[in-house]
Amino acid sequence: MAQDADFVQHDKQGEVHVLRLANPPVNTLRTEIRAGLLAGLNAAKAAGAKAVVLIGTGRLFCAGAEMTEFGKPRQPPSLNEVFDAIEAYPGIVVSAIHGSALGGGLELALACHARVAVASAQLGLPEVKRGFVPGAGGTQRLPRMIGPEEAAKIIVSGEPVSAGKAQKLGFVDAVIEGDLEAGAVAWARANIGKTFTLARNRTDKISGQDAAAYDAVVAGLLKRSRGQQSPKGCAEAVRASFTMPFEQGLEKERELFQSLVAGEQSKALRHIFFGEREVLRIPGQPADAKSLPIERLVVIGGGTMGGGIAMSAANNGVPVTIVEMTEEALQKGLARCHANWERTVSTGRLSQADYEKRRALLTGSTDFEGTVGKADLVIEAVFENMEVKKQVFARLDKAARPGVMLASNTSTLSIDEIASATSRPELVVGMHFFSPANVMRLLENVRGAKSSWAAIATATEFGKRIGKLPVLVGNCDGFVGNRMTGKRGPQVEKLLLEGCLPTDIDKVMEGYGMAMGPLAVGDLAGLDIGAAVRKARGTVAPVADAIVALGRFGQKTGKGWYMYDEKRTRMPDPEVERIILDVAEKMQVRRRKIEDQEILERLMLPMVNEGARILEEGVAYRPIDIDVIFVNGFGWPAWRGGPMFWADTQGLKNVRDKLAHYAEVTGDANLKPTALIEKLAAEGGSFASMGA
Repeated sequence: MAQDADFVQHDKQGEVHVLRLANPPVNTLRTEIRAGLLAGLNAAKAAGAKAVVLIGTGRLFCAGAEMTEFGKPRQPPSLNEVFDAIEAYPGIVVSAIHGSALGGGLELALACHARVAVASAQLGLPEVKRGFVPGAGGTQRLPRMIGPEEAAKIIVSGEPVSAGKAQKLGFVDAVIEGDLEAGAVAWARANIGKTFTLARNRTDKISGQDAAAYDAVVAGLLKRSRGQQSPKGCAEAVRASFTMPFEQGLEKERELFQSLVAGEQSKALRHIFFGEREVLRIPGQPADAKSLPIERLVVIGGGTMGGGIAMSAANNGVPVTIVEMTEEALQKGLARCHANWERTVSTGRLSQADYEKRRALLTGSTDFEGTVGKADLVIEAVFENMEVKKQVFARLDKAARPGVMLASNTSTLSIDEIASATSRPELVVGMHFFSPANVMRLLENVRGAKSSWAAIATATEFGKRIGKLPVLVGNCDGFVGNRMTGKRGPQVEKLLLEGCLPTDIDKVMEGYGMAMGPLAVGDLAGLDIGAAVRKARGTVAPVADAIVALGRFGQKTGKGWYMYDEKRTRMPDPEVERIILDVAEKMQVRRRKIEDQEILERLMLPMVNEGARILEEGVAYRPIDIDVIFVNGFGWPAWRGGPMFWADTQGLKNVRDKLAHYAEVTGDANLKPTALIEKLAAEGGSFASMGA
């Protein structure tokens, strides 16, 4: 068994000792690290070291707590015992930060007498994103160093700040150039004998804090939390820093931490956190499956999707060329990309220098064959029509070099049929980006029946390279996300006919935590698009079809399910209510009052049932794949954990019984519980208990 010394390396450099955290890849504060730090501090003290430098090995200082230890009996020493030893050290303890210091890693640094960092380092307390508050003094020490209002901005958002900003705020003492360890040791040696006031003993930044001013700042920070508990908990914990003595503040922080970490929201957030790592592990993929080398990307089509895909590549240092049919269309597409970047520059989120680098990586051409012939990867992003896509792929197959992978950015169409237009079906995959492609993180990679492991590995690795979260799914109509949301549509129609108005449905889903309800989303996307899909599939939606027939396509026409002013503010429209009532009367549907709980269940259960079918068919490997797709591509609040997580919180016996009930009363055969749900319910199981 590894010893504590294996996790914390102790190096003596005269009167300065160095303790190196060695728990790769991210130096989480597991039991052995905590024990090693305590032993190292005691050994340095016994040897008479006047300064101790704490530094991380590998790519960063410390990523914080070891979350796999959550919910298990905590082994000594605790992090606070380590902090007590640091604060009681009869010299100075300096943390030297590179990469990042996050969560418990930053709390470790805040307990030190001083902090130095390289300019590229990032420092933050992201616990709010895991559903709890910092639990080792971060909400008490940071406000004492930089003031409660500035601390709340960092802690409530969970967003890290640069070393330079941290120095300006006052919780980094020096930015080190060159070799960090040598620079930190020299800085510590130069400051031996200097008096440093520990964070816990500082009062200048919290004395006289105006509670009303603090509450006003916090109110602004909490505007987007929409039901999430941890941001409020973080704000409350920071408030304790200036309303309570330090020890009482620590107790308040610990109380909030324990309450939140045991709650459903934190479990949901950790479910997604670990799930985003799990989806990258593809069952059955051979260990020797290697991705193809990609030096130049070609995107076919410079519309909204093609431009967004090209921007994602350029944003991440990949040379990319957009190919369009005409010079006019090409220039329009390039101009849209440039305008998007220029807006980001104007907000200060992108430097002019970085904009110029990205712009230089993005080129355009109308020479289809000549450009495709130089590509290492081609992503097609043309109109969502099978015949059009097959024509493009037949042409791509002839123009692209042998061994070059061809991908389609389709949201619903069969990858196998698209691949049939080529002589290289083993090198054809789907790469379904979500709009806007330069912003949305999700990438649904679609494996065809003949897709090779090399092609799948390439889609995965290239997706990560351009900043996406790739999730591999099987080939079917709508893949995972669109297929599941498509099953919700019939229940939306039935709810409207039976007694709901658009505001009733959207209010319930927005109350659940969605940024927009399904009808507001329809207006944003364009109701004519959904109508075209229904027409192609030979299906009808009486209410939606009646809305579209009046030219109400959504925000772009100023009217859809709602009416919109010049600022696109949505407002209920009496005409929509009249349309709904007319259709219901013609169909002889008796309207009634429908409670919010029934609305929620009838919108969620069809998706869960379809998710179970997707798992039965092997279209998704695991339930977590589905949840990650919805959180990263469909605006599902991460603190709700996704539709399959929601089903587990309801209990699958209850899910089965509710599905059977609604299948009977609504006549929707899609709601008949799937075999998988029947099996899991009978066994007392859950989706979480399933393997891949």
